[in-house]
Amino acid sequence: MSDSKPLGRVVVMSGPSGAGKTSVCRELKKHPRVEFSVSATTRAPREHEVDGVDYHFLDREEFERRVEAGEFIEHAEYSGNYYGTLRAPMERALAEGRVYVLEIEVQGTKQLRDSGLEATYIFVAPPSLDEVRRRLVARGTDDAAEIDRRIEIAARELDAQSRYDHVVVNDDLDRAIREVEELVGL
Repeated sequence: MSDSKPLGRVVVMSGPSGAGKTSVCRELKKHPRVEFSVSATTRAPREHEVDGVDYHFLDREEFERRVEAGEFIEHAEYSGNYYGTLRAPMERALAEGRVYVLEIEVQGTKQLRDSGLEATYIFVAPPSLDEVRRRLVARGTDDAAEIDRRIEIAARELDAQSRYDHVVVNDDLDRAIREVEELVGL
């Protein structure tokens, strides 16, 4: 009998702002076998966000230095800020046999696919762009101009669904959560 742990697996989750991917991911975090990537970003923290828990908040210079050093498995610019996934935590989680979930932007998914990263790729889609607008307004974190810009981006991101193994339409949050849990094997 071998004492080595089985290799873990990677799950990549994406979807437009307002699709509900963060709400789905919040439920996945409750599972003890699941570990979430903490993305790095150059955007300013929102109220109640904690550095190292919600994101690793970096300035542009530090982010770019880490890109040059090869510390990211993917990175992208979205809405004027950089976002990226650090390599070391993923490698550690996989060695421990955990399910490592990356909640990333569509651009990051393209980089991961192009790099050949073996993962289960899941796209969380909204039922409509009107529903995205309603959710973004209800969130209360962006002004009208930012919401309009996010809607434009969401429309483009919906075209990227074919890059994913599975598309989960979040028209009912509880059902969407159950569907993702089943896809992930929880």
